[in-house]
Amino acid sequence: MKVIHNVSLKPYNTFGIDVRASKFIKIQTIEDLKKILRKTYAEELFILGGGSNMLLTGDIHKTVLQIDLKGKEVLEVKDDYAIIKAHAGENWHEFVLWTLKNDFGGLENLSLIPGNVGTSPIQNIGAYGVELKDNFVSCEAINIQTLESRTFTLEDCEFGYRNSVFKNKLKAQYIITTVNFKLSTKNHQLKRDYGAIKSELEGIENPTIKDISDAVIRIRESKLPNPAKIGNSGSFFKNPVISMEVFKNLQQDFPEIPNYPISECEVKIPAGWLIDKAGLKGHRDGDAGVHIKQALVLVNYGNASGSDILMLSIKIREIVKEKFGIDLEPEVNII
Repeated sequence: MKVIHNVSLKPYNTFGIDVRASKFIKIQTIEDLKKILRKTYAEELFILGGGSNMLLTGDIHKTVLQIDLKGKEVLEVKDDYAIIKAHAGENWHEFVLWTLKNDFGGLENLSLIPGNVGTSPIQNIGAYGVELKDNFVSCEAINIQTLESRTFTLEDCEFGYRNSVFKNKLKAQYIITTVNFKLSTKNHQLKRDYGAIKSELEGIENPTIKDISDAVIRIRESKLPNPAKIGNSGSFFKNPVISMEVFKNLQQDFPEIPNYPISECEVKIPAGWLIDKAGLKGHRDGDAGVHIKQALVLVNYGNASGSDILMLSIKIREIVKEKFGIDLEPEVNII
């Protein structure tokens, strides 16, 4: 276990924000994690996963722990499903590709989502009609205060839209170490009617889980910038959920407004469409900007600070609120 002082976190966050950490430790074993937790107060810790869902607005005057626990294993195989365990430090997309290589179905729609396995339940990551909770069994997590390990079931996690118990009442209280998934081994139930997937699969009579993954990868690569080239954190805002009454009123002024009913009373509206319709797609304030192809993505064109991107996000929220009367909520964690 190596302790490094005064470290730039630019390589460790996908926005590429150049802030510094007073102390940085890469955690590769549970023993090392517990050793640090025994010596350090919880308030003095900053837990870092893949750095893909955060906006750093200033230096971190705490001990940064990068959770780099590795490993994947098949715990159980039944006739039509398998239980798979993945450790928190596994790269999410590489883990998805591994499941596909082994013909385990269920995560293919979540291909190319940035980040690590350990942070995926916190956000209840989702894309193209699938959310993490759809294949989630349980996760193991260590209590930062007591060092006790606890198993969280699906019910315990209280998953919601880009939300979980780990973002609310248990925020900063646990470190997830492993996640268990239930994945199909045959008769895969493909989700292929969402968004552009259907058109990408045109001409493929009997698509496989790999075909779905390949389609998702093509779609994401065509719309979303590569963080290795342009700093970003994927979707910056959540897609707002509004009442049917509010939607009907909006539809009178904007009959073309895309919508996804989620119940008889509520409708989900694409935040990217709202931002685009507000004239902000491609907008740029210095090196902080709205991506030219996907208005839901805020980008760092080189030297933007976290505060620059935060101020841009506030401007976007104000303009969208004024034009549509809808409040946009950040999906990323602003720190």
